[in-house]
Amino acid sequence: MTGQPAVDHALAASLQALAPMLAGTLRDPWWVIGSAAARLSGVDGFAPADIDLLLSRRDAKAFTQRHEALLDRDHRAADEGLFRSCFARLQLSPLPVEVMGGLQVRHDGAWRDVVVADSATAECGGHLFPVPSLREQVRLFELFGRDKDLDKARRLRRYLREHAAHAV
Repeated sequence: MTGQPAVDHALAASLQALAPMLAGTLRDPWWVIGSAAARLSGVDGFAPADIDLLLSRRDAKAFTQRHEALLDRDHRAADEGLFRSCFARLQLSPLPVEVMGGLQVRHDGAWRDVVVADSATAECGGHLFPVPSLREQVRLFELFGRDKDLDKARRLRRYLREHAAHAV
């Protein structure tokens, strides 16, 4: 990872702490999503304030039960009218982890399951983390539809255009 050393250090340190917590708990496919996924994918300019995990409902319940001592019981998910999931926030240092099991987004008046259709793998500190492909990250940010998500989608599109031009 390059650039933003303070952010990268915080993300790397939290992922290092998270990796053994995930091992042996998760049974279903899962992904790091959001700004952390963009940063893990090598895109500069993303400063994650937390690590978003997209899990199955079953894995979210098992993971939060296993790490109950780290739960932030006072935190409430933002945008509850837009998103719903088996949600939990864990106080991990330096970045907290937000677990979203069976995440759904309200889109065009209906609840839609958030599904990752195209995956990639990102390495951090000797651990591999599944992330949506960059094009899939664009699609997810657009699906979420908030201004901040649409801005992230625009920045990822720009990154993809610039890197496609350099690859020619």
